[in-house]
Amino acid sequence: MGRGGRCYLRISSAVLIFLCSALSAQKVRVPFVGCPAEGQSDPWKAPTGTNKAVEIGAKEAQKLAYYKPWFGSGVHAPRDWHCFATYGSDGVSLFVSPRPIKLHDLFGLGRRGFTGPVVQIDNLDGSTSGRFEVAQVVARAFPARKAFVTNVIEIFGGASDYKFGPYPQEKVIVQTDRLVDFRTPPHSEGLGTMSRLKANNDPVDGVAILDGPTLDLLMLRVRLPRELSSLAPAIIHEFERR
Repeated sequence: MGRGGRCYLRISSAVLIFLCSALSAQKVRVPFVGCPAEGQSDPWKAPTGTNKAVEIGAKEAQKLAYYKPWFGSGVHAPRDWHCFATYGSDGVSLFVSPRPIKLHDLFGLGRRGFTGPVVQIDNLDGSTSGRFEVAQVVARAFPARKAFVTNVIEIFGGASDYKFGPYPQEKVIVQTDRLVDFRTPPHSEGLGTMSRLKANNDPVDGVAILDGPTLDLLMLRVRLPRELSSLAPAIIHEFERR
């Protein structure tokens, strides 16, 4: 337990259970699902691809598929869901949801965001307009990289946009100075709800990974329906081993 009641956990029971079962897992293949994308220029149609090999148990694999747009990272998520990607100068984001994703969920001042289950990944460029969201995550989860946030503030201002230290209720699993797992509790604000996920009755699990000298950010957020919640550790594990 950190100062002031802040939680820094090394491992969770759900992850431990998954890791134990993964020891006996063999490589299996799950379906590839191409995702359309829209952004600052022309729309992109969904790509085609081959089935994706994963190192998880056969039982979990039967419930998963691999979703990917033409560019950016892909992600495992529950099978038969819908996907859509956005792109711009800040990077690429991919959303996978049990219901069809509408443009007004993602764009414009009146965007709705996601109030239910969703899997979201972000590839944010730390050297372009993506630096601002990267700096917000770094301020919350990567104290060893504080200099990155300080540099952004010195050049662009907006010091009040960056809060240092973890959210009060959030559980953070510190793996390295470039990789952090987290859980945002139900009805709470945290890394899980910094983007387009709205807090509800279920937690948001995820991982934030910093990459390269410019501190690009690769971030996963997972909120599943309760009957599929056991898939979250497998989704996170596959994302981390990319």
